[in-house]
Amino acid sequence: MTAKSLFDKLWERHVVVDETSDSPAVLFIDLHLIHEVTSPQAFSVLNERGLKVRRPDLTIGTLDHSTPTLPADENGELPYATAEAKAQVETLIANCETHGVELFGMGDPRRGIVHVIGPELGLTQPGKTIVCGDSHTSTHGAFGALAFGIGTTEVGHVLAMQCVLQRKPKSMRVVFEGATPAGVTAKDMALAVIAEIGADGGQGYAVEFAGPAVEALSMEGRMTLCNMSIEAGARFGMVAPDGTTFAWLEGRDRAPSGEAWQAALEDWRTLPTEDGAAFDKEVAIDASALAPMITYGVSPDAAAPVDAVAPAPTTEEARRAADYMRFEGDRPFTENKVDRVFIGSCTNSRLSDLRLAAGVMRGRKVRDGVIALVVPGSEAVRRAAEEEGLDKIFLEAGAEWREPGCSMCIAMNGDAGAPGDLVVSTSNRNFIGRQGKGVRTVLASPATAAASAIEGRIADPRPFLEETDGV
Repeated sequence: MTAKSLFDKLWERHVVVDETSDSPAVLFIDLHLIHEVTSPQAFSVLNERGLKVRRPDLTIGTLDHSTPTLPADENGELPYATAEAKAQVETLIANCETHGVELFGMGDPRRGIVHVIGPELGLTQPGKTIVCGDSHTSTHGAFGALAFGIGTTEVGHVLAMQCVLQRKPKSMRVVFEGATPAGVTAKDMALAVIAEIGADGGQGYAVEFAGPAVEALSMEGRMTLCNMSIEAGARFGMVAPDGTTFAWLEGRDRAPSGEAWQAALEDWRTLPTEDGAAFDKEVAIDASALAPMITYGVSPDAAAPVDAVAPAPTTEEARRAADYMRFEGDRPFTENKVDRVFIGSCTNSRLSDLRLAAGVMRGRKVRDGVIALVVPGSEAVRRAAEEEGLDKIFLEAGAEWREPGCSMCIAMNGDAGAPGDLVVSTSNRNFIGRQGKGVRTVLASPATAAASAIEGRIADPRPFLEETDGV
């Protein structure tokens, strides 16, 4: 028998109708996650046609993109950035009530960023197909799931049929050989991959991350790595489930329990890629040679070590990006003054990310003139961080501690930079306007972002981490 990859196994398990030259395959979806931005139009189509949600038991909603991260006023009113943002939230609440879909609304202790709460509740599990009207759904692939973002029309398809049309992509394996040096995080690994293969290097591929450095990552780190796979053009990013996966899931609210847990483990252990499985493309990266990374352009593949110098533009596109970012060629990145720092997003807002940032900020002060925003990814993360006193560390350092939400990652809720600001951000995208009109975004790890807030310029986190417990 031909050896199979993780991706092959997941695909074969969920094909309802095989693809042909004329039509894509039909895949069954095990978990459909929805939020307030991409679901209103899909629900409108269902309502217009008198259709019901096919499997409300496999559909979960949360509020994250448009929700304020500032608390309600004395009258209990939330400070929505726009009337449209408030309407999006109210529309999802109404649609979920109409169709019997479970929703983690404002005030719900389970609410948070969709790609944070799925895993932390145990909804995300190995072997599942998971979709959401959000490109960073690839995050859930860290558990050995087939997870991918879908468009608004497809959201409607899944609501109505619990299936989606999809053509099977080619396969790629990215192997991180060796061990990462101290100070190098999963975010740095992700930026290194994107710099290596390009922002479209994964286009048309399902990517499996493997190798000793990946196996050594925590589940939070694996989620960060898979989250960023979309920034290399891939639709899917995944890591094979192992003991780390199982230990992380055991006991979570929506994970199997008792005999069902043992049965699930037996099944999940059959999922990893078999020896000899073929991939259409393989990429090897020496993890031991990596350093903390930042982006310097307006695409995630314009990434380099933080202690490097800005490259001189060699193309017209690169020149335009350099003009926008205002990084002087052949000068150290660390010379550039920072205006704002954002620590949060579905990429880096989990408890381990906040611990890392707090370790850098503990006993230090954010540089005068720098605005630092720390936004936990969920209510559960917020509670855990506050129980550990991380919020006090951030506040004493001069950073702002906010309510959970997508916040400045996409700047839909009022959290945004000012034109011309240089923002060091732990989010996932740095294109022009992503964090506000005229904002210049530098993507980095929580450690690099925190160090930059303290220094008031782009900073190498390693000297700060030497005084902590490390990564």
